[in-house]
Amino acid sequence: MDTDVRIEELDLTDPAARATWHEVMERAVRADRPHALVTTAAAFEVTATSPSTFYARTWLQAVVDGEVVGVAELELPLSENTDVARTEVQVLPTHRRRGIGRALWQAVAERARTGDRTRVGGEVTVDVADPGPGRAFAAAMGTVDKHREDHLVADLPVPVSGVDEAYDVVTWRGRCPDEHRAAYLAMRNRMNADVPTGDLDLEPEVLDDERLASSEERLMRAYDVRVAAARRRSDGAFGGYSLLFVPHGTDYGWQDDTLVMPEHRGRRLGAALKSANYADLPDDVRSVHTWTAPTNAAMHRTNTALGFRVVEHMYEVEARIA
Repeated sequence: MDTDVRIEELDLTDPAARATWHEVMERAVRADRPHALVTTAAAFEVTATSPSTFYARTWLQAVVDGEVVGVAELELPLSENTDVARTEVQVLPTHRRRGIGRALWQAVAERARTGDRTRVGGEVTVDVADPGPGRAFAAAMGTVDKHREDHLVADLPVPVSGVDEAYDVVTWRGRCPDEHRAAYLAMRNRMNADVPTGDLDLEPEVLDDERLASSEERLMRAYDVRVAAARRRSDGAFGGYSLLFVPHGTDYGWQDDTLVMPEHRGRRLGAALKSANYADLPDDVRSVHTWTAPTNAAMHRTNTALGFRVVEHMYEVEARIA
């Protein structure tokens, strides 16, 4: 172990310190993952300087000889899953295998225990061509794999998939219009309940109008938020939605939820909603990222038909700390 390492909390009042934390995180991630999708500096600024009422977050950094060489984020859910802590630990390649990652993990675990958490979980993502050291480190910290998703990327434009003639496509950007909010909340909560989670034992996040509004407001500060939804012409019932984020100032988007309600399935609405969102993007947005569990065969087929290719595997891991 590097005996000179010091683990300290990030001073969130210091803009330069925040910028350094983010820069070290990005360098560490991209060293092993050329296809990595990293939180932008703008999005990090929103999260770090505007505390959420639904999560308590702490950012740690490892300092050696006055230089930040590793970072970690700790997230404690305050509504659902209050026995769980979430973390990500990153160390610059030049300072790995010196015990710095372990020191950060131990600092995270200590704070998680103080917060009455009995489990620490996180994501470990590896490139399909060169897995790197991430999974070995996670295993050394005592974690076990609980779930896997594939990280896929598609270059734009993608093939256009038309919507079933029984439906209209309704789109909006930013805040969901009032007239659609009840239907949108119902679909979002169905998505949270249905999303594959493998062996993870987690309560689904439950959205109400207040929580949705808070999320929308924060997201809009760093992302162009785009939604395409399918509405049945005969009765106005919403059959599904697709949610897409484009970080401000970037040339890519990342695909979040795509859900088709059970009674509306079998009409290729998922592909139609995704392609509707992509077709409306500015010309300077060149690619879209998405994540899909290999067990979700229907969505994997939809993504492949749209031109998505697997570039990384993301493992959700967890360790007991009680």
